[in-house]
Amino acid sequence: MASWNKPEVLAPAGDFERLVAAVRYGADAVYLGGKDFGMRASPLNFTEEELAEAVRYCHERNVRVYVTCNILPREDELDRLPAYLHFLQQIGVDALIVADIGVLMLCRREVPEMEIHMSTQTGIVNHLTATELYHMGVKRVVLARELSLEEIREIRKNTPPDLEIECFVHGAMCMSFSGRCVLSNYMAGRDANRGECAQPCRWSYHLMEEKRPGEFFPVFEDEEGTYILNAKDLCMIEHLDKLAEAGISSFKIEGRAKSFYYVATVTGAYRAAVDLLEKDPDRYELPAWIEEETRKVSHRQYCTGFYFGRPESGQYYQSGGYIRSYDVAAMVDGWEDGHLLCTQRNRFFPGEELEAMMPGQRPVTVKIEAIFDEEGAPLEVARHPMQKLRIPMETPFPAGTILRREQK
Repeated sequence: MASWNKPEVLAPAGDFERLVAAVRYGADAVYLGGKDFGMRASPLNFTEEELAEAVRYCHERNVRVYVTCNILPREDELDRLPAYLHFLQQIGVDALIVADIGVLMLCRREVPEMEIHMSTQTGIVNHLTATELYHMGVKRVVLARELSLEEIREIRKNTPPDLEIECFVHGAMCMSFSGRCVLSNYMAGRDANRGECAQPCRWSYHLMEEKRPGEFFPVFEDEEGTYILNAKDLCMIEHLDKLAEAGISSFKIEGRAKSFYYVATVTGAYRAAVDLLEKDPDRYELPAWIEEETRKVSHRQYCTGFYFGRPESGQYYQSGGYIRSYDVAAMVDGWEDGHLLCTQRNRFFPGEELEAMMPGQRPVTVKIEAIFDEEGAPLEVARHPMQKLRIPMETPFPAGTILRREQK
């Protein structure tokens, strides 16, 4: 790989717990949303006070913060937007993610020094659009997910060298072009373009054909229906060398609505892979344990999206559910006098083997010989969520280590 710059690992943060997980497990940058103007309408989004604290926390650890302002705003929302932009500039947000041309130009007028990233919602699929956005003041474009690797390479070749290119590398795939979907609004009254998607593409459907002479469309379903719109999840961890060679500046992980465990595990896997890639870009070979980490989180079946051409098997018709094989047993808070100090998350027992997942390291298996409560009383089972525990352990695993339990 003659010319290569180390790509950024960009992780999602749906709340402060997930933000901490992303930072601990190696994110170069995080993207998150406030209570307004973002594409994930959720009570877990950040208040203004939490946004300020998030920026402080990340900057102290040399991690950048990008805030989503990527809904398509309606007339009655526009009056509130300038004050919000000035607030984000004041607290030191590193970049704004926007999708609407009007919002972009408002940002250029109100906060001209702020870095702007153009969202995947914009549907950027060619170098002409990317270059025009650059001339309008955009620092980075988040390309549409429907592009092949060859198309991305051509866009990189024909755009200004200092225009950054960001692409999704992992997570849920929207069945509609660049997330521009009206199914949720039509069927559930929840606007997907305003962060309220009900995910009707994951629902089960029964199809009835009255008459279509001369055309044959095989539809496979059982008595439960068919999940004909249900897209597989994206996973590109085995192909990061190809993505970097094509000129992608930032590897984006989807999942602001996912758990802290998901964020930690997937971020940690991509961090390890990118660091390995940096050591020897021309001989990149992914160890099996890193790829296995992406399968130890709740996920749908994986595919490579559109990167290698039109997906031939990008849908999963059997169910809309997830594959899930591990639960978080406890979080490590520290180590003292030969004991791990932990906070319980899911039930586990003395005598069990758990996996300890640490930032920047391969997971290790540990035997739980005994469990004690905070006062030192032995427990037959750790059953109370958020209970403080003491676990005898010679190895002083660092704070933030996740003890996980394989589902049997």
